[in-house]
Amino acid sequence: MKKRIGVLLSGRGSNFEALAESVAAGRIPNAEIAVVISNREGAPGIQRAESRGIRTSVIPSKGLEREVYDRQVAAVLDEHQVDLICLAGYMRLLSPFFVAQFPNRILNIHPSLLPSFPGLESQRQALEYGVKFAGCTVHFVDENLDAGPIILQATVPVLDEDTEATLSGKILKEEHRIYSQAVKIVLEGKYKIEGRRVLSAA
Repeated sequence: MKKRIGVLLSGRGSNFEALAESVAAGRIPNAEIAVVISNREGAPGIQRAESRGIRTSVIPSKGLEREVYDRQVAAVLDEHQVDLICLAGYMRLLSPFFVAQFPNRILNIHPSLLPSFPGLESQRQALEYGVKFAGCTVHFVDENLDAGPIILQATVPVLDEDTEATLSGKILKEEHRIYSQAVKIVLEGKYKIEGRRVLSAA
């Protein structure tokens, strides 16, 4: 029985595409992407999903209270019987209701080494702060912004000549790599959570 993944996105969906490639190549074994949901009409990620023959759903979020909207999204995810939810450039903070519906079943990828530089424009924050290493983080999602237990991280060096664009490009390559690894770990149940720590388990 294949594990079913639901992807939530708001934009271009490059991390969704990386996950789809990993599923197709067997790097995430015994899994399928069951549905891709966007809160924005015209999101390129939806078109990319449709071109792969993956089911999609666009649920516009404009003007809706967070929990009202999240109940609609949760209903679609339940309808597709998803085992794991992956946020891939999903520009909404999830409500406590939504997080409680899917405990330890929601993952996010963030373009910084959390807990440093949460929120938007993490690469610009990193450059302005003057860090020598930046990177990305895959973490479980709780009701706080970019705050759940960390599954995997990857680092990239910050060079003197780096701009926000070049640093973002380097980090994105690592995002695509470690997101698939983290999804595999979680779907195979090869982890345990102790406090905030996500530890390997046979």
